[in-house]
Amino acid sequence: MDNEALIADLVAWVADAPRPYDEVMAAWRTSCPRLTIWEDAVDHGLVHRHAGEVAVTDAGRRFLERMGRAG
Repeated sequence: MDNEALIADLVAWVADAPRPYDEVMAAWRTSCPRLTIWEDAVDHGLVHRHAGEVAVTDAGRRFLERMGRAG
């Protein structure tokens, strides 16, 4: 997975506590086609959006464990 370290940063940040979608977009949205961190995390099922909040999935927690990150 490209940008794996940055994706791990995003997932770990959301793992601390569910975040409002607007806050996640303000922090992680980019117009650079090479930095698709948010899109990659969603596409790989590591985070999900529900009722205006973003939370880590079970797959996201396993990803963080594999990366040696708390989650």
